Amino acid sequence: MKPYIPNTEEQRQEMLQVIGVSDMDALFADIPERIRLRRDLDLPEALSEMELVRHLRDLASRNVTTETHTCFLGAGAYDHYIPSVIRHLTKRQEFYTAYTPYQPEISQGTLQAIFEYQTMICRLTGMDVSNASLYDGATAVAEAATMAVRATGRTGIIVSKTVHPQSREVLKTYSRFTGRPIAEWDHRDGRLDVDALEKLLSEDTAAVIVQNPNFFGLIEDLGDLADRVHQKGALLIVSCNPVSLALLKPPGDMGADIVVGEGQPLGNPLNFGGPYLGFMAAREKFMRKMPGRIVGETRDRQGRRGYVLTIQTREQHIRREKATSNICSNQALNALTAAIYLSALGKTGLSKVAALCCQKSRYACQQLLKTGAFSPVFDGPFFNEFAVKYRGDVEKLNQKLLEHGIIGGYPLERDYPELKGAWLVAVTEKRTKAEIDHFVERAGSI
Repeated sequence: MKPYIPNTEEQRQEMLQVIGVSDMDALFADIPERIRLRRDLDLPEALSEMELVRHLRDLASRNVTTETHTCFLGAGAYDHYIPSVIRHLTKRQEFYTAYTPYQPEISQGTLQAIFEYQTMICRLTGMDVSNASLYDGATAVAEAATMAVRATGRTGIIVSKTVHPQSREVLKTYSRFTGRPIAEWDHRDGRLDVDALEKLLSEDTAAVIVQNPNFFGLIEDLGDLADRVHQKGALLIVSCNPVSLALLKPPGDMGADIVVGEGQPLGNPLNFGGPYLGFMAAREKFMRKMPGRIVGETRDRQGRRGYVLTIQTREQHIRREKATSNICSNQALNALTAAIYLSALGKTGLSKVAALCCQKSRYACQQLLKTGAFSPVFDGPFFNEFAVKYRGDVEKLNQKLLEHGIIGGYPLERDYPELKGAWLVAVTEKRTKAEIDHFVERAGSI
């Protein structure tokens, strides 16, 4: 089987002649004979376009997706409805094929889109400034910790165990190579134990990281947490679900210094785990400590409005020793998606989505408890996710539900061994009453 190269044999011979090489083997003469593959690759024969499309569709049909199954799985990524306008706009070639906007004179559209995204994130979080260049929610948490270390000159990080386990793992990975101490702060009945925090705070604490709503879905009472953290000279980092901010008080209004989170719920599809969008917003005084890039608005000589990359604290643009991070991937397409989603829904639409998530999740929780097969794990208000304890094996429950076209909840025992039998269920605005009732009927009878 010959490799797929669009050049004819005559063209290949002509190119070899121009560079003064007799044949293909001579071209690779520097590669030792013992490591060369002297046979054809073990690949099937080539297919026509029609055959290939049919084959790929057959492979794709074997996947379980939210188009074929009803989804009650969350744990950080959620099955929200995505308005059709998003797909049509984000796939325009000026956005879909664009690279990073290094040249402002030809990138005004992309730069403005990023600027509008930053503005919306600031309004949602109650913060002063937002960046636009983080991989996902977990990376945002780790980068926020690094930012706090730079801002305070300290090294210690305290992170609540109610923060997403994957975020905590990424945080540990970052710290493994910097020697930065990470202290995990235990919860009490699924929520923050503020009194226990006092024992962990020290003069070397750079930041305290919490999540609201937390990984168990519970809404935290941050209360005077920021004051306690600030009294020790540390910063408060809050990770949050952006959709919940349409109902809950913004972290900025509760004293947070840095706000981060996963932007996937803002119009970005699940995509088998990515690419996603990590958002980050902070107080203005920490602006120059932020990783990634920040787009600013300005005026040209004729007084016309324009956009530029105001701050680019990356190793590619300045001396490496001065860089704040090696984050250099441009998540602008995902940020554009989030901006279109927020614009299409507006304040009223986003509030309605949040309210529906809240109401439908409560209905699902109440109905599950009525079956007698489940009992509550924690006591407290929740947003769109809740934990219940199943009387049997949660993994087997999920397998059985899958046979009925239902993607079940997340087994919390995977990350919290002490929560054996606990099941984290997520309900978004997409779930109908009929779907919830069918889910409850099946789950309660297995």
